[in-house]
Amino acid sequence: MNFKGFLFDLDGTLVDSLPAVNRCWTQWGERHAIGADAVLNYIHGKPAIDSLRHFMQGESEAAIQAEFHWLEQQEATDTQGVQEIAGARALLMQLNEQNIPWAIVTSGSVPVAHARHRAAGLPLPAVFITANDIRHGKPDPEPYLLGAERLGLHPSECVVVEDAPAGIAAGLAAGSAVIAVNPAADTPGLSQVLFNVPDLRTLNITQNGTGTFTLSLRA
Repeated sequence: MNFKGFLFDLDGTLVDSLPAVNRCWTQWGERHAIGADAVLNYIHGKPAIDSLRHFMQGESEAAIQAEFHWLEQQEATDTQGVQEIAGARALLMQLNEQNIPWAIVTSGSVPVAHARHRAAGLPLPAVFITANDIRHGKPDPEPYLLGAERLGLHPSECVVVEDAPAGIAAGLAAGSAVIAVNPAADTPGLSQVLFNVPDLRTLNITQNGTGTFTLSLRA
């Protein structure tokens, strides 16, 4: 298959922020007497505000927004241990050198996403979609549809690179090819992805003479 651009998730795909994410959300759970397992088994790949509304059903919107701002501050300042996923920086630099368009499409808010992106030392994308840009978060396809639109591409011309079940579902629903990065073995939809890889070092890009590229895996 021939493609024209990439749409990357951030956390767990380009950036290993799992320890920081787990620390912050565990602290939030403790504030509300909710066990860490219950919180951490739900939140990954979803906008924080959607997760808070899930756990704070029956609470006022003002209370939910107050907790969101508390959590956002925690996540934007706790970047200890945040680093690139193996191969991420090299792949993004290769895309820039080859003039292949790419975007970051994350469920994180602007302060959190930019803090983790900086901490990992990654190149800046031409398009950076965050939770602040969308109405419906992953697994809804809206984030990836918007990312493709802002790159000037059709979703079917894009490769979505994701790790979380919600993100993989969003990419597939958008009509894009999906590469799953170190997904959980029981992730729905894995039989439909283009590749299932442990990290980004295995991806091989071959440019065609038509402004498109093909993908394969290094041995």
